[in-house]
Amino acid sequence: MSENSKIEWTDHTFNPWEGCQKVGPGCDHCYAETRNARFAGGTAINWGPGSPRRRTSAANWRKPLAWNAQHEKFLAEHGRRQRVFCSSLADVFDNAVAPEWREDLLELIFSTPNLDWLLLTKRVGNVLGMVPADWLAGAWPAHVWLGATIVNQAEADRDIPKLLEVPAPVRFLSMEPLLGPVALDRLPLGPLAALYSGGRIDALRGGVWGERPDGERLRITHTPFGLDWVIVGGESGPGARPMHPDWARGVRDQCAEAFVPFLFKQWGEWLGARQDGSHSHDPIELNASDVPVRVGKKAAGRLLDGVQHDGFPIGHGGIA
Repeated sequence: MSENSKIEWTDHTFNPWEGCQKVGPGCDHCYAETRNARFAGGTAINWGPGSPRRRTSAANWRKPLAWNAQHEKFLAEHGRRQRVFCSSLADVFDNAVAPEWREDLLELIFSTPNLDWLLLTKRVGNVLGMVPADWLAGAWPAHVWLGATIVNQAEADRDIPKLLEVPAPVRFLSMEPLLGPVALDRLPLGPLAALYSGGRIDALRGGVWGERPDGERLRITHTPFGLDWVIVGGESGPGARPMHPDWARGVRDQCAEAFVPFLFKQWGEWLGARQDGSHSHDPIELNASDVPVRVGKKAAGRLLDGVQHDGFPIGHGGIA
């Protein structure tokens, strides 16, 4: 699925700089921090509060220009546009990054309109203050998608309403590592609470919804708009935490009911196991008496109930 990246939902990864710091439970076993330490003699010199971020080379910055120039060839071969994940080893909206670096990145993005740029952040609350004002006033580039990393319900409640405030043409979630069950259709209103007392945001269908005494749901308003895509994955690498199959199934089913594209990236290191210790390539439902078994990322695979889910936003070169 990917040309120059092993990540299932992108074709290329581009890192304008390297370095970050942990901001939530999903960061506990950060592969990028581990990589930074490995290439710096055992210490992650670009990680943590006060640590300098490292800008990548001029040669690396030229790669998107080359991908952009290959648009016609890629389109003819694949029938869609190229997707670029930025940044896999950093965060575009990191407060510790020099504003000039971000300005250079946005200029590069603007100059490569044949690429769909996927900006995935753990700091979605910073976006409105870090993008050009005209992007927020109706001129957000059509080839720039915005995603938020969400690993549990607390992060969903806090950050998805912020994501929905941003007028990006595609808003998506990367729920990896998924660390618990998450309901996406009843999020707190946040700043809208004074206007729609008792309502909740349905991030999948869009809008604010209330509930009748008989339990029937009622749309109160069509704003904010909803999510366009959801990615789910388990954790891999040293210290990886198991993902219960029901957590992934729950998000999958919510997306199916709301007709939102769903991509299941991986199980990670773990599969569910029966009490007798047996397990299969297709993860089974864990009961209270069952335990997960670590089999490794490759053996665990990426089938959810025997199905490979590769949904992408419709109308943006993807598949349903």
